[in-house]
Parts: sequence; C-alpha cells; structure tokens
Amino acid sequence: MFPKPRQDLVPNTAEFERLPLVKVTGFREYDARWRYPEEINLLGMEAVGLGLTTLMRERGVPVRIVVGHDFRSYSSAIKAALTTGMLAGGAEVHDIGLALSPMAYFAQFELKVEGVAMVTASHNDNGWTGIKMGIDRPLTFSPDDMTALKEIVMNAKFAPYHEGARYIYVPDLAERYMADLLKRPKLMRPLKVVVSCGNGTAGAFAPHVLAEIGCTVIPLNCELDHNFPAHNPNPEDLGMLNATRDAVLEHKADLALVFDGDGDRCGVVDNTGEAIFADKVGVMLARDIAAQNPNAHFVTDVKSTGLFQTDPVLKQHGAKTVLWKTGHSYIKRYSHETGALVGFEKSGHFFFNPPLGRGYDDGLVSALAVLDMLDRNPGKTLAELKDALPRTWQSPTMSPHCADEVKYDVVDRVVKHFQDVAAKGGTLAGQKIRELITVNGIRIVLDDGTWGLVRASSNKPELVVVVESPTSEENMRAIFAEIDAELAKQPEVGEYNQKI
Repeated sequence: MFPKPRQDLVPNTAEFERLPLVKVTGFREYDARWRYPEEINLLGMEAVGLGLTTLMRERGVPVRIVVGHDFRSYSSAIKAALTTGMLAGGAEVHDIGLALSPMAYFAQFELKVEGVAMVTASHNDNGWTGIKMGIDRPLTFSPDDMTALKEIVMNAKFAPYHEGARYIYVPDLAERYMADLLKRPKLMRPLKVVVSCGNGTAGAFAPHVLAEIGCTVIPLNCELDHNFPAHNPNPEDLGMLNATRDAVLEHKADLALVFDGDGDRCGVVDNTGEAIFADKVGVMLARDIAAQNPNAHFVTDVKSTGLFQTDPVLKQHGAKTVLWKTGHSYIKRYSHETGALVGFEKSGHFFFNPPLGRGYDDGLVSALAVLDMLDRNPGKTLAELKDALPRTWQSPTMSPHCADEVKYDVVDRVVKHFQDVAAKGGTLAGQKIRELITVNGIRIVLDDGTWGLVRASSNKPELVVVVESPTSEENMRAIFAEIDAELAKQPEVGEYNQKI
C-alpha cells in the first residue's frame, strides 16, 4: 500500500527519501504547481501519478496517458517519478519526451490517447514544477477534477493494484507535431520575424516552424538553457519584452513573436518595437476572423480589454464576445461548451476551435494566425493594424505577493469593500461605479468605461491587478490608485512583481 503523503518533510533527511511529500496547496484551481523539492519530492510525484490513474478509473476513462516534460534541469526526473506512479496504477503511458504543452495536447489526438500529464511550470521561475492534466481532450482539468485528485492523493485513496501497465516511448512526436503545423500554404508576404524564446522549450521548435512557412527568422535566446540567463520566458514580463523590442529595432524586423516556457502562449511586438498586449492582439485577430466569419462568437477573460465589447469593426461584423473567468482551463472549457470560434486570454493563451484549430492553446498556432493576418493585409504594418484600434490606456498584468493559503480570503474582502462603495452610491477616481463584474474576483467598471480588476492568481501565491481606460492615462492611473490603496490595507499583501 502506498503511504499517505506528508506535508512536513524536509529535504536531505531520511524521511524525505522514504516518504512522499506533497504540499496540499500545490493542487491549484486547474493546474498543479509546487516548489521543488521544498513542496513535493519524487515519491510525492509518484503519488500524484497513481492518483491520476485512480481518478480515471473512477470516471470510467481508459487509463491511457500522454506524458512530456519541459526544459528544466529537474523536469525529466519529475516526469520519470510521475510515470512510475502511473505504471503502478496500471496505465498505458505514451512518453513523448521533451515537449511543449501543445505538443502533448496534439499527441492526445495523434495517438488517440484519452489522458495527458505534461510536466511543466510554464512561465514560473526556476524552482517551480507542475503538471497540466486532462482526461477529456481537448480539455484540461476543471476545479472539480483537481479537487477530486487532491482528495485521492492526500488521503491515499488509491485504487487497488492493476495489471496491464505498459510504457511506450514515442521518438518522433515532435516531427509529427511540426509537420501538422506545416500542412498549410506558405506565406505570400516576405516577413522578417524576431523569434524570442527566453531560452525556454519553444526554442527547439518555433524557429524551425516559422522558417519553414517562409519567414526570415531572427532567433533571440532560442538556445535551450534551463538557467534562463537572459530573463524568465514569460511574454508578459517587461524584461523579456524590452529585450525583444531592442532586437526588432536592431534588425528592422516586421514583428517579433514571443513564446513562454512551455510554448502555449505567444506575445507580439510590432515593427516599431512596441509590445502589443495579448488582449489587443486578440481584438486584432477577432477583427480579421470576424471579417471572414460574420456573427462569430468569441470568449475572453475578465483581464482583457473592453474593446471586445465596444469595437465598432467587431460590431459591424456582428461579432459577440462574452467575458469569463481567467485561466487557460476555464477559457478552453467555456469556449468549447459555448461553441465559440475562438477564446482569448490577456495572458496570451488563445483557443482556436474547429475549423480553425482543435480547441487547445498553442503559441505556434497563435503565431501563425498573426502572420496570416499580416498576409491578408499586404499594404499595412503590424503597427498600423494596431493603431487602427480605438485607443485605450492599459496596464500590464501586475501581481502583488499573497500567500496561497489566504489569497482568496483577501480577494473576498476586497470584493466586499467595493460592493459596499457601490451600494452606498460612492465614487471611485471621481466617477460613479457603472458595473461590478464578479465572475472571477471583481472587475470595477466606472461611468466612462474605465475599469480595474483584482483577482487571485490561479497558479502562484499572488494576486492579479489589471486596469484600463478608454478615455485617458490619468483615469487609468486613478483607478489603479484606488485599488492599490485598498490592497495596502490588507496585511497579507506584499510587493508587486511590476507596477505602473
């Protein structure tokens, strides 16, 4: 019988090598993320693998699982431990080796396998590990799935031993994945593209794919290096965006495509070196897609620009956009369930549903959509397409530290504060409150359309703050000052990772 995981084990002790360590807070809303080895050890990962097979049996899903790992120094060892647990649960494991997250999702379709367990901490700093899981392609875990897995693992409620375990190594999945992306016409328009990968896993794949479709590729930090010596591979990180801007200007490139650590997100820098936040890239793509698909239905997250609701071009084409919870699993699932053509997240997760894609988030699919948009507008630069949008002033995603154990309570207190202000007819930043959207934290919308969001991060011990104004930078900063002042009253809230 596999032992019940502990939460109090210390590395470099006998107990740490003999017993599983699994910190319960690593089971987040829809992904699993832990500090390694402080919050999980290899035996703990075996427990998670065994728990996943138990959950699949309980749900009546055939226990066939794709596994892959990103390019961190410890990810291969983590995957091996996870695989050991799956094999102990009688799983048929298809190991695709070093991979991007979308490559693992693609493998579910290509190999006709029900489950996926991709070992990655995505854009998190070194020292983090995690797993993106799903048992119903193209969807990944919902909060209910994650809660069920947590209960199985933390209480050691594993299914009895099952025979039939099988390990299959798939040596050519990367080539099959790239070939699938390239089953399309080459670009008609010659484009010089900086491909910025932050030394993450995408560097092994993105330059090749983009060169093969006809781009002149300028690689930036595409050599794989799990120390991430230049900056963290995160398209929302200002350090990564600034380095990419400099490369665009130096090489007089048409644009840059910026990939995160596991390749499921794509950021964009235009020909002037200006980073276009992913939600505005989404509006540009939505315009392009809606022109070819009248009355298209889109989904976007609560962090995203209000232009999805107000843009006159989208209205002209009859496009409708619904706000939903932030998080790749939430937007992926809601887009799938509602029949949306595309789901967009401000973080850069885009979900192209049939016939445009298979419904999962793939940074390279997003990159190809941006390039196709430029191909269909041969006389315009990316900056000109961006400048054709109605102007808004918006912040990057800002994340003050807040411990996992308390972050949801803090957000509840903040929500109540702003609800009380609205109920009493109070004002914020000199304006009345027009609407409070509480589908995920709180999005406070003022009379002129200026808005600010506070929510708990789904995968790190942080809060998330985003603000935007369609009228002025002054109003954008004013709503942030109101939110920042309220957060300053909460003793559990710490320093921001970046701040306007």
